[in-house]
Amino acid sequence: MRWGTIRKPSVAWRVTPNLVDYDAVCRSFTWDAARTALDGLPGGRGLNIAYEAVDRHVAAGNGDRVAVRWRGRHGAREEWTYAQLSERSDRFAGALRAMSVQAGERVFALLPRIPDLYVAALGTLKARCVFSPLFAAFGPQPIAQRLHIGQGRVLVTTESLYRRKVAGIRESVPDLTHVLISGTWSADPAAAGVQELETLLNAAPTEFEIEPTDPEDPALLHFTSGTTGTPKGAVHVHAAAVMHHHTGRYALDLHLGDVFWCTADPGWVTGTSYGIFAPLLHGITMVVDEGEFDADRWYGIIESERVSVWYTAPTAVRMLMKTGSDVALAHDLTSLRFVASVGEPLNPEGVLWGQEVLGLPIHDNWWQTETGGIMIANFAALDIQPGSMGRPLPGVEATVLLRDAHGRIAVHDGVVEPAPPGEEGELALRPGWPSMFRTYLGDEERYRDCFVGGWYRTGDLVRRGDDGYFWFVGRGDDVIKSAGHLIGPFEVESALMEHPAVAEAGVIGVPDPVAGEAVKAFVSLHRGYQPTDELRLELLGFARSRLGAAVAPKEIAFDPDLPMTKSGKIMRRVLKARELGLPVGDLSTLEETS
Repeated sequence: MRWGTIRKPSVAWRVTPNLVDYDAVCRSFTWDAARTALDGLPGGRGLNIAYEAVDRHVAAGNGDRVAVRWRGRHGAREEWTYAQLSERSDRFAGALRAMSVQAGERVFALLPRIPDLYVAALGTLKARCVFSPLFAAFGPQPIAQRLHIGQGRVLVTTESLYRRKVAGIRESVPDLTHVLISGTWSADPAAAGVQELETLLNAAPTEFEIEPTDPEDPALLHFTSGTTGTPKGAVHVHAAAVMHHHTGRYALDLHLGDVFWCTADPGWVTGTSYGIFAPLLHGITMVVDEGEFDADRWYGIIESERVSVWYTAPTAVRMLMKTGSDVALAHDLTSLRFVASVGEPLNPEGVLWGQEVLGLPIHDNWWQTETGGIMIANFAALDIQPGSMGRPLPGVEATVLLRDAHGRIAVHDGVVEPAPPGEEGELALRPGWPSMFRTYLGDEERYRDCFVGGWYRTGDLVRRGDDGYFWFVGRGDDVIKSAGHLIGPFEVESALMEHPAVAEAGVIGVPDPVAGEAVKAFVSLHRGYQPTDELRLELLGFARSRLGAAVAPKEIAFDPDLPMTKSGKIMRRVLKARELGLPVGDLSTLEETS
């Protein structure tokens, strides 16, 4: 079905959008000019994300402006000004130095959405350490794996999360020297290298001078799952602040005085790039909600906090749609002027639902962990084609590359062939934007494999229309995108195979009306085990205890004849084709079975 274009008015905006003449801005745009929107460290000592996000606003006399409005899970409320956030993050940076944590070392956060999470992120960057957030919903195994890959020196968490998810894996992560507990620690303060964060902050100086920071110094470590092997640790640098500010201005249309709410957890790259840095870089007020999804709660937050710009996920949009329009109509949502989404493609119905229920269409956009910032977007002043990803940001060059049946890009004399308009291919980006990842930590070869003929390969299949709008077609690999989370099948399969009953496991994503995709596992059993409902429930619980609810499979099917290549690799595409009733394609590498 072809959906009609949503035409944007040329006048009568409540606030004039930052990007009105798209073509003119793209023609004149340079990254050097974008850099001038930030101050840089005093004395020309470089560029530091945390300084740009909080300290420069204080230096400009705006320290009393509210930076964060925090809503606790059970009704608690706090407000933090830029001056307060600056001082507390200074104390955190000073505490790291007092513990002899050096620039470049990794500081991990395993925290719910509480104020200390944001203090830790900013304080880590002030100390020129590398900040790496973890999902609080992760189980012990994914946590241990990421701490090991990242050689985590410091972990900030709560007592409950530490006891449930970290204490049992502590010996497997020998680099972890310091565990800082947000809140109270009921055991011996010196036990197992665990300390109360508040005690350290109280003992730290109220001011911290940020050392010279090269824009190319590493700042952030975000993990993203692949189809095989271990999770990939994408390294981003302090120059990413330029992209966060740029995209906050144009893709999210942030203006001074806005109240901004990004619903993404900082354990996901969206929750840091746009749930911490972009709004603070613009000197506006951001809302943080510790609670989980609840339609009435969410609408109530928009109403009570007078949220003007809202950035959420298609999964959340579909869940809101499922509750019906009456819940929304019971609240005053007139403060909203711009709504955007990211995480997986937003179906056209979601765009139009926003128009009908919120009074605003939802502007979908596209980017990845590796890109560090929004690459393609539907802009405030431009028409929307429901279902489209939108058009590239000024400064971003995107193309569609032709692929063969095996996913290979044709390269002739170092030159790749772009697909003609309307034809499907792989989305590729010209390197050079400031937030592009600089490597996969400890895996430079894997990083180099992401580039071909002078382009970064995204792995996503798209098509581009004659008008320059891009349309998502599908994933170019087996990564599962569920409720905005990227889940690597290998990680789930490995956890299942630790159970004594499981001989082999194959994991795919299957369509889910709310989450986009749900994780489904197919397992074959060792001899002596029977495929019973009791065992199925046991395996579901087993995987959940190791991986956490966000990653564990939602469904398990028993299959004694999993499709495998002659080399013993599970053919996930065959599993998926069988599950969805699609052609299985080339089976030349399939292992012969009796």
